[in-house]
Amino acid sequence: MWCMGKSDYKSAFERLIGQLTKLPGIGNRSAERIAFYLLREPVEEAFELADAIRAFKTDLKVCSECGNVSEVDPCPICGDEARDGHVVLVVEQPSDIAMLEHTGSFEGKYHVLMGRLAPLDGIGPGDLNVQPLVDRIKRSHKTGGDGVIKEVILGMNPTLEGDGTALYLGEVLEQMGVKVTRLARGMPAGSTLAGLSKTVLSDAIQARQDFES
Repeated sequence: MWCMGKSDYKSAFERLIGQLTKLPGIGNRSAERIAFYLLREPVEEAFELADAIRAFKTDLKVCSECGNVSEVDPCPICGDEARDGHVVLVVEQPSDIAMLEHTGSFEGKYHVLMGRLAPLDGIGPGDLNVQPLVDRIKRSHKTGGDGVIKEVILGMNPTLEGDGTALYLGEVLEQMGVKVTRLARGMPAGSTLAGLSKTVLSDAIQARQDFES
């Protein structure tokens, strides 16, 4: 059995366990395994992890245009004039952008909702980046030029909550006079973007469909 030893070490151990168990999906046993792993690792390795977490919180910014996270604002994608500003693909999380960019099949821009509608959990439209999307479309129409948003692709995960979110957004956006499409339903129901292969994602982008509310 592990002996905590001196009280000051026990305090440090318990503080780490307490912080780790705050992470999603990390229970007490998992937190203990991570803590003992870090204990066995060289000091430099543990400090690199700590520095990465510190840099993540201090250096990363939320893009004021699309809601993606990067080290600059606007993010590199929004700031890339070579991207097609007429098309915006709406996703649930920043991690979805990374998966879609990996396919190399999409040349437009993105908008991150930071979640999906989940009424049973008390998550409504006001808790997501829906209004910023509406405002972004309105601004683009007022500005004109190459930045006018003509098509919005709904890239929600094909889950019950994702479908509900897509239905809500489709109804809102169609009233704004923009073309609304969805990623092709060849994506397996109940799956997530992060769990799909490059080929499946690429096909879904290319075979996107008109949205029908």
